[in-house]
Amino acid sequence: MQYRREIDGLRAVAVLPVILFHAGFSVFSGGYVGVDVFFVISGYLITSILIGELEQGNFSILRFYERRARRILPALFVVMLACLPFAYMWMLPSQLEDFAQSLVAVSLFLSNWLFWSEASYFASATELKPLLHTWSLAVEEQYYLMFPLLLLLCWRIFRPFTFGFIFLLAAMSFLLAEWGWRNEPEINFYFTFSRFWELLVGSMCAFLTVGQKQRSSNFLGAIGIALIISAIFYYDENTPFPSAYALVPVVGTALIILFADKTTWTARLLSTRGFVGVGLISYSAYLWHQPLFAFARIRSLTEPSHYLMALLAAAALLLAWVTWRWVEQPFRNRANPILVTRRSVFAASGAVGAIFVAIGFSVDQGEGLEGRWSDVGIAKFFENYEAKHMRKECFLTSGRNEFSMYDQATCLPVSDSIKNVLIVGDSHGAHLAQAMIDEYPDLNILHATSSGCTALLPLDGAGRCTDLFDFIYNEFLPNNTMDIIVLSSRVDRSAVASFSRTIRELLEFSERIIVVGPVPEYNPVLWHSIAKSQYYGSEYDSEYLYLNTLKLDRFEVDSEVRDALEGIENSYYYSVLNEHCSPLCPVYSSEGELWTFDYGHLTYSSAVDVVRSMGELLR
Repeated sequence: MQYRREIDGLRAVAVLPVILFHAGFSVFSGGYVGVDVFFVISGYLITSILIGELEQGNFSILRFYERRARRILPALFVVMLACLPFAYMWMLPSQLEDFAQSLVAVSLFLSNWLFWSEASYFASATELKPLLHTWSLAVEEQYYLMFPLLLLLCWRIFRPFTFGFIFLLAAMSFLLAEWGWRNEPEINFYFTFSRFWELLVGSMCAFLTVGQKQRSSNFLGAIGIALIISAIFYYDENTPFPSAYALVPVVGTALIILFADKTTWTARLLSTRGFVGVGLISYSAYLWHQPLFAFARIRSLTEPSHYLMALLAAAALLLAWVTWRWVEQPFRNRANPILVTRRSVFAASGAVGAIFVAIGFSVDQGEGLEGRWSDVGIAKFFENYEAKHMRKECFLTSGRNEFSMYDQATCLPVSDSIKNVLIVGDSHGAHLAQAMIDEYPDLNILHATSSGCTALLPLDGAGRCTDLFDFIYNEFLPNNTMDIIVLSSRVDRSAVASFSRTIRELLEFSERIIVVGPVPEYNPVLWHSIAKSQYYGSEYDSEYLYLNTLKLDRFEVDSEVRDALEGIENSYYYSVLNEHCSPLCPVYSSEGELWTFDYGHLTYSSAVDVVRSMGELLR
C-alpha cells in the first residue's frame, strides 16, 4: 500500500495526549482518546494490507501473525524486562503481586480482562500499575486473532457483501458499548467487544480507499482534526466511555484517513517532520510512558511534581527512539532481520512469553515476595487492613454482585420496639455500619449500600445501584417509616446539587436525616506511605502526611454539602473533617490502628471513633 506521511503524523496526535494525560496534566483531561485514534488507524492499515493480499491471492495467516509478532513483541518484551528490577526494589508486596499477575496477562494478551477485574481505568490506584496501558494491546490482538479469519471467510463466501457485514458488526459492537457504559461502566471501558467497533471503523475506511483515488477535502480534513482535539481537551474521566462520545475522536480519525489528501492543510500539518518523527516512534513511546510514570509515583511518598512528570514524558520519547532504532527496526528489517525464519520468530516469542508467565506465576504464588520487607518492622501494615467489617450480605460490590444477592431479611429487619436507623449510600456508608451496630445496641441498624453508588436522586450508575435504591426509595421506605436515615456516600463537587432534592424526598419517610460528610483521604494510600517511608528510611510524621498527601478537595466538598443542606428542617450534617481534623487529620485511630485501610475507607476502630462522636445525632 502507498505510504502516507500524514498517518504517521496522526499517530503523534494520538500518543502525545495519552502520555500527557497519564502524566497528570489536567488540561489534557481527555487525552485517553488517543487510544481510540490508534484503534482506527490500526484497523485501517492492517485491513488495507489484508485486502491487498486477498486481491492478489497470496494471503497467509501465518505470515500475518509473523508480522504482528515482529511488530509488537520485541519492544514489549524489552519494556517488560526493564520493569522487573524496579518492581522488585520499589513495590510493596501487594503491588508486586498485582504486577506479577499483569506479567502473565500481558504475555497472554489478556491484560484488559485482568485490569477490568481490579479497578476502574480512572481510579487513582491504576496510576501505580506499570503495565496498565497494555490493555489496548490486548484488545488489538484479540481483534486480530479473529478478524483476518473472518475477513477471509467473508471474502470467499459473499465477497460483495463484506463491507455491509463489517458495518453490521461495528453497529452491534457500538450498541454493546452504549449498553455497557450504562450498566457495567468499569468493565465496558476495557471490554473487547465494546471496542471492536472502533477498529472496524478503520477497517471500513480501508474498504473505501483501497484501489480508489484518494479523496481530498480541506474542510472535512480540518473537521477531523478539530474533532480529535476537542475530545482531548473537553472530555474527562466523567465522560461515559466508550459510548456515543467516542464517535467524536473515531469519526475525526476516519475523516482524516478518508479526506486528508497530501494536498490538504491537515495532511501538510501532520506530514511535518516533528509529527512524523514522533509518529514513527509512537508505539515504543506508548510502551515506555506508563512504567516511567507508575514507578515514579510508587517510589515517591507524594504525587510527583509536574516538572518531574514532564521530564519523564521527554524520557519516554528518548527511550522510544532508542527502542525504535535498536529493537523495533532490526526485527522488522526485510533485508536482514533478526530471527530470519518464521519458525524462529514463533519459537522465540513463545519462549520469552513463557519465561514472563513463569516469573509472574512464581511471584504471585510467593505473595509478592513479602520477605523483602520482613526486616524493617512494617509487617503489621500488611495484616488486617481490609474491608472485613463491611457486611457483604448488605453491601453490593462491582462485578457480578447484583441486587438479587442483597439479603433483605438480614439487612432490613424493621423493629416495633426500638428506633430504626437506615444507612444508605456507597462503601463510605458501608464502612460505618458494623461499628454503629456494635456501639449502639439500643438502635435497630438497617443497611443498604452499594459500591460506587451515591444513592442520590436522580438514581443512575450500574444496574445494582438503581435496582437497590429503586427498591429502597420506591418500595421499602413507603411501607416502613424510619426514625433516622443516615446518608453516607463519597461524592465529588458535581453531585452536591443533588443533596437538597434527595433530603427533601427522604424526609417523607423519616423524622430525621443525617448526612455524613467526607472522611480524610490520603493519596497515595495511607499505609503505603507509612510503609514506604520506613522501608526507604525517610522521615515522616502526621504533619508531613497531612500537608503532602491529604486530598484537600474533600474540604471543598464538605463545605459545599453543608451549604446545600442549610435551611432544610430535620436534616443534620455531621462533618467528619471538623470533628477529627483538629489540628491535623488523623493517621491512626484512638486504638492505634491506621485510620484507613486504602485511599479513604475507615478501618474498624476508626469507624468506631466516628460513630461514637455522632452519638448526639443518633439519640
